[in-house]
Amino acid sequence: MPRLPELTLYTRAGCHLCEQAQAALNALAYRYVPVDVDSDPLLRSRYGNDVPVLALEDRALLKGVLNRGRLSVLKLQLLRETAPG
Repeated sequence: MPRLPELTLYTRAGCHLCEQAQAALNALAYRYVPVDVDSDPLLRSRYGNDVPVLALEDRALLKGVLNRGRLSVLKLQLLRETAPG
């Protein structure tokens, strides 16, 4: 069975959309690492107020409202991409 790749969730403290995104990612058993954009000036300049952003390596996959519906569709796409053959 294919395994989801580990993703990066760009977030910031006090962001309610970021908190909702983390809850949805956890509910759907995503593997991800949260990164606070305010911890790095480069990330802060790259993402500004556009958080949360879910990324695979340096490719942004989704941003804004990351609800279960959007994340479910993405999960299916990622599983298809990682499926053998």
